Amino acid sequence: MPEKTFTRTLVTAALPYANGPIHIGHLAGAYLPADLYCRYRRLTGDDLVFVCGSDEMGVAILMRALAEGTTPRAIVDRYHPMIEASFRAFGMSFDYYGRTTSPTHAETSQDFFRRLAEQDLFKLKTEEQLFDPEAGIFLADRFVRGTCPVCGYEEAYGDQCERCGSSLSPTELINPRSALTQATPVLRETTHWYLPLGDFQPRLEAWIGTHPEWKPNVLGQIKSWLNDGLKDRAITRDVPWGVPVPEDVAEARGVDVQGKVIYVWFDAPIGYISATKEWAARQGDPERWKRYWRDEQTRLIHFIGKDNIVFHCLMFPAMLMGYGGFVLPENVPANEFLNIEGQKLSTSRNWAVWLHEYLEDFPPDLLRYALATTLPETKDADFSWKDFQTRVNSELADILGNFVNRTMTFAHRFFDGKVPALTEPSEADREVLAQLAGFPERIGASYDQFRFREAVFETMNLARLGNKYFNDTEPWHTRKTNPQACANTIHVCLQLCAALGILMEPVVPFAAGRLRAMLNLTGVRSSLPGEAEAHALGWADAGRPLLEVGHALGEAEILFSKIDDDVIEAQIARLRGSAPTSAPEDEPAAPYEPLRDTITFEEFARLDLRVGRVTAAEPVPKSKKLLRLEVDLGFEQRQVLAGVAQHLTPDELLGKQVVIVANLAPRTMMGLESQGMLLMAEDRDGRLAPLTADAEPGAVVR
Repeated sequence: MPEKTFTRTLVTAALPYANGPIHIGHLAGAYLPADLYCRYRRLTGDDLVFVCGSDEMGVAILMRALAEGTTPRAIVDRYHPMIEASFRAFGMSFDYYGRTTSPTHAETSQDFFRRLAEQDLFKLKTEEQLFDPEAGIFLADRFVRGTCPVCGYEEAYGDQCERCGSSLSPTELINPRSALTQATPVLRETTHWYLPLGDFQPRLEAWIGTHPEWKPNVLGQIKSWLNDGLKDRAITRDVPWGVPVPEDVAEARGVDVQGKVIYVWFDAPIGYISATKEWAARQGDPERWKRYWRDEQTRLIHFIGKDNIVFHCLMFPAMLMGYGGFVLPENVPANEFLNIEGQKLSTSRNWAVWLHEYLEDFPPDLLRYALATTLPETKDADFSWKDFQTRVNSELADILGNFVNRTMTFAHRFFDGKVPALTEPSEADREVLAQLAGFPERIGASYDQFRFREAVFETMNLARLGNKYFNDTEPWHTRKTNPQACANTIHVCLQLCAALGILMEPVVPFAAGRLRAMLNLTGVRSSLPGEAEAHALGWADAGRPLLEVGHALGEAEILFSKIDDDVIEAQIARLRGSAPTSAPEDEPAAPYEPLRDTITFEEFARLDLRVGRVTAAEPVPKSKKLLRLEVDLGFEQRQVLAGVAQHLTPDELLGKQVVIVANLAPRTMMGLESQGMLLMAEDRDGRLAPLTADAEPGAVVR
């Protein structure tokens, strides 16, 4: 099948509930990956629109309002501006950030409901549902708590058990109770509209079959639902907050519409469409939204967390199919969950790093970079403040910042703050410029395939290349012994800095802008919303020298400052001081892996475990998992391949005293021979850490 070509891109990020502030789990799941991608695509000159908005119709909002003794409107009016301001300060480059309480959204949601009803795609069912006799209302799924019939957990919700993950209905719970009044619910008849997803299953399966490139975690969850057979899904609720069911549709079917609203998971994804409509109206072209939703030349991409996969890959596509004339998602690159300091993120326990609080203490770029290197792309990942400090100090400051600083310092001290000429370049000079030419395409390929951690690592490799080249050419020596060689070094390094000023833009846009100002590099295409400048410098241009000989540089400044230990300790203390010291019963710890079969001492003694120092580490080309390590065993050097690239960067292993199985038979992988096995510890959340030993290379581990 020939590869599709697109003339424009529409990107959506999951709508956050407007019932609380944004935390870093939200950022790592949907928002930072979306922004990385959009900024990159804009730098390529892509016609792109990026929409999001506050989901203000969820039951969670009503529950918070009831708990606080206020109204849902007061809740969303409090949190929507807070969320929007935090996103803006973090550098999210939305073309439009809307809210689902807008008139446009209500009209669009009701239009969808009406259109599907007119085509007789809904089923109307009258059933008994749980009713709170004290509150006088029917109970939505989340308003019912009880014992899970699958695992016995006593705090399961009416739609899902958070302990075992089973999907439930409120009537399946044992000993159900109202979350509003704690009263025992009673059954009463009510009528609701259902979307018969089973009727759409053949079309959904055929469409999903055209996307084998989707992430395995996404396809795995979709196929599990398809294998079980899709069921009818209720799309209306009896709650006092939401988009009202259209009266004309209800009257046509003889249903009392009083108190009936459209289910939030029907109206929420429609929020992407209503936000695009509002964006188009703001552009002065109200019909422009149709180019991005109804033209097959549009690439539609949904960025979400894994808990939203089913709704974005099955339910919303079925709605779009049923309405007709809408494009379907080209990709849904869902991320897994982010833990904090080894524990599951929990807003109820306040075990979270809140974005608005972070921004009071640190620049946004530091968190953007630290999270981008830790994104839970294929499995749950962990954020720790110590790792954050290491990323900032050892990578942003020591690698990127150090390279820029030493280059700018030399240029100002010895070349009058101008770009020196490149004359009779050496083989090393030519080699570095030749390597520079390949970086935009290689990094861009990672972005295009939604491998953002890899893209960031490859981008930082350009700064690593610059530092190595600077050290190898020793301009502090050649300044006196061979001034032209020194000039060549600074010329090449300034070209690398200019490239970094573009290639680092998606990750650290504020610092990238300051770097370009230092270089006095202008005419670069913006990664922010707006029409792409036809003749501006873009992504592909970063692979060639951009600064002319004699170009006057701007003032130098420190790009990144290191973070002291006491600052990090204060953040750790704040986190631990704001949350209980142990997890409550409703968040059980993951089980330990069971012990394996007993072995004899003689069997264990056959293993030759040795301490080795990692002297070199690099990714294996075309492999997502393997790193190639060179390990010094004292008496010899070994090449060891380790399948840890999705957990550790080469820098995190370089210089470590690790433990390897030294008498393991060699094994060839990806055309390379592995002469041993690196020993790793895997915790209950699947995170890997190398076993280390404070001993000389070659020492025997007994």
